[in-house]
Amino acid sequence: MIAEINPTPRVTHVATTRIPTRHADFVAHAYRDELTGDDHMVLALGDLADTGAGPPLVRLHSECLTGDALGSRRCDCGDQLDAAQALIAAEGRGAVVYLRGHEGRGIGLSDKLRAYALQDGGLDTLEANLALGLPVDAREYSAAVAMLEDLGVSAIRLLSSNPAKEAGLRALGMEVSRTGLRVQAHADNIGYIRTKHERMGHDSVTTDHGWSELLAGRVPVAGELAIRYGPLVAAGPRLVLAQLGQSLDGFIASRTGDACFVTGAADRTHLHCLRALVDAVVIGVGTVVADDCRLTVRAVAGPNPVRVVLDPHARASRDAHVLSVEDAPTLWVVADDRPPPTAPAPHVDVLRLPVTEHDRGFAPKQVLAALAARGLGRVLVEGGGVTVSQFLEAGVLDRLLVTTAPLLVGDGVPGLRFEGRDRLADALRVPSRRFLLDDDVCVELDLAGPVSPAAAGTAQSEYDEPGQH
Repeated sequence: MIAEINPTPRVTHVATTRIPTRHADFVAHAYRDELTGDDHMVLALGDLADTGAGPPLVRLHSECLTGDALGSRRCDCGDQLDAAQALIAAEGRGAVVYLRGHEGRGIGLSDKLRAYALQDGGLDTLEANLALGLPVDAREYSAAVAMLEDLGVSAIRLLSSNPAKEAGLRALGMEVSRTGLRVQAHADNIGYIRTKHERMGHDSVTTDHGWSELLAGRVPVAGELAIRYGPLVAAGPRLVLAQLGQSLDGFIASRTGDACFVTGAADRTHLHCLRALVDAVVIGVGTVVADDCRLTVRAVAGPNPVRVVLDPHARASRDAHVLSVEDAPTLWVVADDRPPPTAPAPHVDVLRLPVTEHDRGFAPKQVLAALAARGLGRVLVEGGGVTVSQFLEAGVLDRLLVTTAPLLVGDGVPGLRFEGRDRLADALRVPSRRFLLDDDVCVELDLAGPVSPAAAGTAQSEYDEPGQH
């Protein structure tokens, strides 16, 4: 009787190590493909084999030297790899299966560049492959399934806009649910992305990259906007944010009050995104006096928030944009112990609130309670620096976003200021994340998360400093 011989396994696990990235510390599993000789890798986060946690989020990523390593924008591969890592890191569990030998959908690097040359002459990505006598897509996914099974995974949530990838995995016995992975298109790859949709069956092309979903209160499954603004949308109907743009040495304006502009255009677009995602935007009257700000959404699609001007002594000029131009509803908040001013325009409502002890303005909790009573639960506190500082000290902020520009002012209007602590060990330290806005860096502090001992104290008058608008 001839003994039964076990077939050679498709992959062999050869190493496990730690790979720290800007998104998370992943565990890397190296595999040797016994059929092709290629070395593949799985970047894993969390316990993938935990069936009680449900199927993990998995990206099957085909090797793309030009996109992944060189940053080429002829494709969207590098952006997809980065977005997949970010989404998996945000979820805390999942894997990127990085498949070697898949360059150019399996035709190899040299032939991919040959196809690029034909595309330069007017062919699309599909036509170029066929003109070279090459398959449109030569990839197969048995090695990916073998690696996942070796890690105890039999069902996944696949991050991909390619239905053929889902079908290929299902045919190999993997249980799959799929969700699209969309990233920002560029002028150099929009034709490539459209060809994938129109001729290869990929999910439809989106031009707003999930922004319309965010405006509707839904978090897109992937993409840069989902990563940046998804947590703010997911917070629901009650959220209090604060935002400041400042120089590297901590000033929001020069010593003359000039705040135009501390940060760059990308940060101003970011600020308009924040405005579009809230119900109301709050500023002190000093900002109105210094900047004559508009507080509307202009850089992106979206509704204008209700403008809330904190002005206890009613000193804002009736000609100020927020009080005279009817491009957004405006609440003019004045002290209740003064004669009520007449609203200067139909879009302005006067809201009277008590001032705090020593005439320091309005208590942030009272302001937010008055706004909530009007159905304005999602609030952005935009400036100036003392106003933001006082809302921070009052403990009412859920998140604080500070964008720092590579700019040195030397002397000017400071940003955040509050009574400090003698020891750095007692300083306010909370979970944070950061992202680039061209040359600027935005740091977002999660003040609703676990907090070390908080700095508390008394700020000066909250209505005397301009912000950046």
